Amino acid sequence: MNEREGKPAALWAPFAWLAAHEAIGQGQGMARDVLCEIGSDGRWSRIDVGVPAAVASQRGALNVGRALLPGVVDAHSHAFQRAFAGLAERREHEHDDFWSWRDRMYRVALAVEPQALRAIAAALYVELLRGGYTQVCEFHYVQHDRAGRAWSDPLTMSWMLAEAAADAGIGLTMLPVLYERAGFESPALRDDQRRFATDAPWVLNAERRVNEFARQHRAAPLNAGVAIHSLRAATPESIARVVAAAQGPLHIHVAEQTAEVEDCLRATGRRPVEWLLAQHRLDARWQLVHATHVTDAEIDGVAASGACAVICPSTEANLGDGLTDVPRWLARGTALAIGSDSHVTRDWREELRLLEYGQRLARRARNLAAAPSEGLPATAERLFARIQQGSAAAAGEASWGLRVGARADAVLADSDDETLGGMPAARTLDALVFSSPARPFRDVMVAGRWVIRDGMHADETRIRREFADAMRALWADGV
Repeated sequence: MNEREGKPAALWAPFAWLAAHEAIGQGQGMARDVLCEIGSDGRWSRIDVGVPAAVASQRGALNVGRALLPGVVDAHSHAFQRAFAGLAERREHEHDDFWSWRDRMYRVALAVEPQALRAIAAALYVELLRGGYTQVCEFHYVQHDRAGRAWSDPLTMSWMLAEAAADAGIGLTMLPVLYERAGFESPALRDDQRRFATDAPWVLNAERRVNEFARQHRAAPLNAGVAIHSLRAATPESIARVVAAAQGPLHIHVAEQTAEVEDCLRATGRRPVEWLLAQHRLDARWQLVHATHVTDAEIDGVAASGACAVICPSTEANLGDGLTDVPRWLARGTALAIGSDSHVTRDWREELRLLEYGQRLARRARNLAAAPSEGLPATAERLFARIQQGSAAAAGEASWGLRVGARADAVLADSDDETLGGMPAARTLDALVFSSPARPFRDVMVAGRWVIRDGMHADETRIRREFADAMRALWADGV
């Protein structure tokens, strides 16, 4: 890969999906003949529409030859769970649900060592890049050694994730997790949760250290926010302390399971989202992960606050969580984001497809995410636009997408993909989401640099080998 290909000064595409540009009358959609210039800071410095290819070439642009799409933020990830994907699909007892899955997952969390975590995460992050994600928000709670003791550097496991992201070339938002207790009525963690133990000062110090490292070392796109595991896993006092002092985005698991809602009602007299709305002034920093079992009033309250709902369709389906009310979230204008969570699926196209198909199955109707009365008849485009809207805040970025000032992240579909054969360019998103399976994205750019080019990742052979070695060692250990 020569320097021009590795870090081009500008890209020209015959079509590009823009979320906001004066040339796109409805405010989003495919624009023709788009020139995107990249600044020395790895951000889009200028975007022009209607530029002939010859003119773009004279301005030094690389002609990418096919539709250009912005990257997507994977707003919820537990990287270590990639080691468990596909290995929890057998039922040995009469009943299997989220809670029995969780007990099995804890055995993986108790076994993974630092270098294994790095190997698993690096392989995962390359897979996420191929699936069109260019930033991952790592909801990170496996902190200590296998006995539950602090490492000499308490952030040893965090640095493994940061190194894995740098190996892959993906952007990373580190989210150290506040995790104090096993439940509302439990003063401490269970023994199989011993690696997760943190308090408010620990979490805030971790956020500070990661952000300082990123600034001092100009690390590949890296920043930090904080996460609260759930209302059941932290005291109200610690939650308040973290919320008051955190500098970046705030992520929290909320209302994923009906049992969680019932426990919260017994302990506090309120439902989880209801409690958050009453106790905290939610705003765009807040990322409510799952928000599956919510009332109309809770959705309306979240929408009015500016907070984001992070939906994880493939994991929620895999765990039998249930379905949230997507049409209402959309109708209220709520910022939305998606996450691959447990990584049973690692492609945003599959997440959006399942997001819509779940609603179709539940309501026995089609194209429920579309809004023709608002000039938004395309289901895939409306969903894609909304997750672009939510991506910036989830990742702690000021803006996102193909727009001036946003990080220069982009993906190109494989032009030989049968999914796109003969498809009008304006229907590219429709085909990518609803005519499956689509091939992995052929080219992926992060911060103005190609990390996957012509289907190749520079370090993939080593990363795959180390992942396979880590998996063999992990499962040979009897997890």
